[in-house]
Amino acid sequence: MSRKYSIIIPVYNRPDEVEELLQCLVNQSYTNFEVVIIEDGSVIKCDNVVKAFQHKLEINYYFQQNTGQGFARNTGFKYAKGEYFVVLDSDALIENNYLQIVDNQLNTNFLNLYGGPDRDHPNFSPIQKAISYSMTSIFTTGGIRGSEKNLGGTFHPRSFNMGLSRMVWEQTQGFKITRMGEDIEFSIRAISLGFRSGLIPEAFIYHKRRTSFSQFFKQLKFFGKARINISRFFPKELKLVHTFPMLFTLGCLSIPFLYLIYKPFFYVGIIFLVLYILLNFIDSTFKNKSLKVGFLSIVAVFVQLFGYGIGFMMEGWKRIFEEKGYKQTGERIEYPS
Repeated sequence: MSRKYSIIIPVYNRPDEVEELLQCLVNQSYTNFEVVIIEDGSVIKCDNVVKAFQHKLEINYYFQQNTGQGFARNTGFKYAKGEYFVVLDSDALIENNYLQIVDNQLNTNFLNLYGGPDRDHPNFSPIQKAISYSMTSIFTTGGIRGSEKNLGGTFHPRSFNMGLSRMVWEQTQGFKITRMGEDIEFSIRAISLGFRSGLIPEAFIYHKRRTSFSQFFKQLKFFGKARINISRFFPKELKLVHTFPMLFTLGCLSIPFLYLIYKPFFYVGIIFLVLYILLNFIDSTFKNKSLKVGFLSIVAVFVQLFGYGIGFMMEGWKRIFEEKGYKQTGERIEYPS
């Protein structure tokens, strides 16, 4: 029996997460799917976890040398038998009706490429909830990650929760870069070929993200670098809004100097900063119904904006002074290091 959907899951040293995600797939109300797991050079493998689920799911496991998450997904596309590919990060959890929601949407209003939002699970730790808040709040990311205003054809799905038709894979040949914004680069390229993209708001995942602020800082620093990297291939995709974390970071760091230069500006800066902190605290506390998460959200917001801003500036500085131009060869897009 041919399968309509292939669930592609790249994994690197995360067997416990894979086990939880596979259990979510066992519980799906929609069952016409296969699972394709690509172990991308892990030292801590999930092969034994996969074996435990082989009598519950149609599941195929492949091990390869580490190539990075983008190319690991390409391997999954290569071996997938389904008509439509669903890509999930290994640290995702989904509700029992996730695939049914996707199938209903595609049968009603077909999308060649879709993305879904992410939420925090009720069982997440306070830090995880705070991190989730900072990544989805209108006061930090502008609420663009999973906003219903992105229901049009220019929505750029992210690879932690996305789907694409087999035709998209065949015409794009998947990811051309393996990291540094590979999912946005892929989405822009697919849309440029005329494929229809959109958000399925109800097809959300519970995204665990990072479990400590130090891990979160490293991740956001990488995201900041990735945004500059995308501009190497699509310069027009670098928008003014992407500079906000950098401007926020520079603004915060300049406040002490304003006291020495011109005290009225110093006091204005302090007032704006206090108001911004209170705004995030009140909003997070209300949404999470927890004072603790509200306080932690303040830390998460600063870690997010500083991490992204620093990464953005570091890669931006490199971009200014690197050799002009880049070239595409085979499966990889090369640019000066």
